[in-house]
Amino acid sequence: MEKDEESFQVTPWKVEGKVDFDRLVELFGTSRIDPPLLARLSKLLGGDLPPALRRGIYYSHRDLPWVLDEYTKGNPFFLYTGRGPSGDVHLGHLLPFELCSFIQQRLGVDLWVQITDDERFLFKRELTLQDTHRLGLENLYDLLAPGFDPRRVHVLFDTRSIRALYPIALEVARRVTFSTARAVFGFSPENNIGSIFYTALQSAPAFLPSRKEGRPIPCLIPCGIDQDPHFRITRDVADPLGYPKPALLHNLLIPGLQGTGKMSSSSDAREGAIYLNDGPKDVQRKLSHAFTGGRATVAEQRKLGAVPEICSIWALWRTQFAEKDAEFDEITRTCRSGELLCGECKGRLIPRVQKFLEQHQERREQVKSWVESTIVEA
Repeated sequence: MEKDEESFQVTPWKVEGKVDFDRLVELFGTSRIDPPLLARLSKLLGGDLPPALRRGIYYSHRDLPWVLDEYTKGNPFFLYTGRGPSGDVHLGHLLPFELCSFIQQRLGVDLWVQITDDERFLFKRELTLQDTHRLGLENLYDLLAPGFDPRRVHVLFDTRSIRALYPIALEVARRVTFSTARAVFGFSPENNIGSIFYTALQSAPAFLPSRKEGRPIPCLIPCGIDQDPHFRITRDVADPLGYPKPALLHNLLIPGLQGTGKMSSSSDAREGAIYLNDGPKDVQRKLSHAFTGGRATVAEQRKLGAVPEICSIWALWRTQFAEKDAEFDEITRTCRSGELLCGECKGRLIPRVQKFLEQHQERREQVKSWVESTIVEA
């Protein structure tokens, strides 16, 4: 568990308060993605980058240069990311999958996806295994909708793929003490023993392709920075087990529409996030009432300008909704200057989100025909 005593808390299961992402880099001991590294990525990926990389949403990493070195030597990496199915999928959950889609389309690498239906059962007492299995399948349709090559997608659905995962999880578990797990995750005597074991299972997909091929295969994990504690343990046990340490690309956590924490499907209220199954009226209502960085009055905002960095609407523009950098820069400039008022900014964003969700639902239906064939059953 990592906590800034003054303002925020970040763990793989809970994000509270106003997160200082620069401080998290220091707390977690990660590296910033700098312009030379971005330039190297751009060259490798065909001369351009998606908005999330260009605009600093992916801002931190572990060992990314090493993965790129291996790729240029002829030892391609595989991508690994996942989802704990506790509810419907929202825009924040889609970020790692959108990046994986972009990378796979450019480089033709494999994607391994872990659906942790067991983890959500262990940590969310109100959910049954039947609930998490059903949610896991529904989530998969959404998460694979950005566009993937079915021949290069491998889904590890924990309760269905356990025979493939368990031998590696046992190797990891034997090398992780309870004191380490308690220090990293803040476990207490009230935690069930399954939750304490779980990080060993989440480590397994990072090593599984190397085990299957009988040679070291680099792994790159795009994920929210709140998931980094799991993979610090994974990296610690990699060398003793004879596997390469997985590299990571961390994204910022998209703020909730109410202004604090992150978009979360675990929240009691659906009003704090844009879900991928929201209808046009839902989008209209939620974004119309979303937290912004605006001032108390129009006159004050015209005079002083707004603060985009704390605005949930600006955070959405920053992702894919302002496709061109020139438009995003103009939105940011006019927000700061007071030329662009919050109502107008919301009014411009709403139809774009509505259109995106409409197109997403079409892609989601197309995915259903091949998802089952990607699930590893043994």
